[in-house]
Amino acid sequence: MAKIFDTIDRNLKAWIEEQPMWFVATAPLGIEGHVNMSPRGHDSFSVLGAHRVGWVDYTGSGIETIAHIRENGRVCLMFNSFGSRPRIVRLHGRGAVFLPGEATFEEVTALHPKHPSTRAVITVDVTRISDSCGWGVPVMEMTEERDLLRLQAEKKGEDGMAEYRAERNSLSIDGLPGFPAEA
Repeated sequence: MAKIFDTIDRNLKAWIEEQPMWFVATAPLGIEGHVNMSPRGHDSFSVLGAHRVGWVDYTGSGIETIAHIRENGRVCLMFNSFGSRPRIVRLHGRGAVFLPGEATFEEVTALHPKHPSTRAVITVDVTRISDSCGWGVPVMEMTEERDLLRLQAEKKGEDGMAEYRAERNSLSIDGLPGFPAEA
């Protein structure tokens, strides 16, 4: 059932990009640290090359993904079909974080609708590409994207979002540096 791919080819790229939701898993180096898995959605993910992907990272209640990637770069992305054809695809690799004003930030955000909650761009140099059956994943139907991130960001405004990030995104739950206050 499971297959290892040499690259993200045209067919795999199309399948990945049609999934409305995916998961990002990271972990700190320290054994006492917390493993993190975050669900992602919206029109924010791009396949940037045969071994490179990236996404627009929105402001959230935590900063684990960014903190872990800054500390050690290890990341695994998981996409799964909720449609009638079961499939799971995992992309393992090394991540990097880019902030507003950096070329990669501008490159990736230009591929997606502008979102007022955008705080960073994360890219992954993919080192392992695999799929598996997904037979245990339920068949579900997507009805719509949630609009709460955009509404919250618009309500807070740019200054309010900067304050929120300073308060809630400067350190991970394990005390690792997260989003820089000066960004």
